[in-house]
Amino acid sequence: MSSDEVNAFNKDNLDTYLKELGKLFRKQNGKNATAEIVLVGGAAILVNYGFRDMTTDIDAIIHASSSMKDAINQVGDQYNLPNGWLNADFMRTASYTSKLNEFSQYYKTFSGVLQVRSISAEYLIAMKLRSGRKYKNDLSDIIGILAEHEKRGQAISWEKVDQAVVNLYQSWDGIHEEVKSFIQNAFEMSNYGEVFKQVQEQEHLSRDMLVEFPQEYPHTVTESNVDSILSMLTSKKERGNLKNQEKHTTDTLQSTRKKDNPER
Repeated sequence: MSSDEVNAFNKDNLDTYLKELGKLFRKQNGKNATAEIVLVGGAAILVNYGFRDMTTDIDAIIHASSSMKDAINQVGDQYNLPNGWLNADFMRTASYTSKLNEFSQYYKTFSGVLQVRSISAEYLIAMKLRSGRKYKNDLSDIIGILAEHEKRGQAISWEKVDQAVVNLYQSWDGIHEEVKSFIQNAFEMSNYGEVFKQVQEQEHLSRDMLVEFPQEYPHTVTESNVDSILSMLTSKKERGNLKNQEKHTTDTLQSTRKKDNPER
């Protein structure tokens, strides 16, 4: 079992940890204390949708006194969770903007002091577009959100996504052209379920290639060069597959010739 599987969060255990976090924060600060957490990323997927059943950490915007960090660490120790199991590290990434608070929605309140909100629907799609990582769940999450809202009879339109991008980031300038094409094509698809599987499979392949790459070239993959490295690895893999196909075709032809012209 991998460490990712051991440290996986699902909707049920996430609620358990948040409940304990609220209890500890209230114990430390009193019943009149207030704190707010806005869930983003995989955690927001878990509390709003059913197509993904786990995430390996909880990304959030945390509005609370400094004692919240102690409470988070205590919950981590109590449940043997990894350091930083709930963190605000994503606030240093391109997908963060202070406007996310404005477009979050209420989820639950724990112990009367900890209000938890989340990002959902077109705003979560906008964040995933801004991240646009081919080796994570960004693109499959976009398809999953579109599919689930369609099933609910609450289809998300291109106009809503476009407005969400503008509301959060002012324009599409910070979103990669390839990712723009991906979302535009997504709205022309009718078989979201099949597309979800295909995109998810490609993400897994990309992740596997990136895991293997540093073994040969350690300390070379960074956020700034990961896309170019992934493109190189994909091209290399495709060339290798083509060579294998050509060899298979040659071997088959040779075998056929021998059958047609057996030695006497």
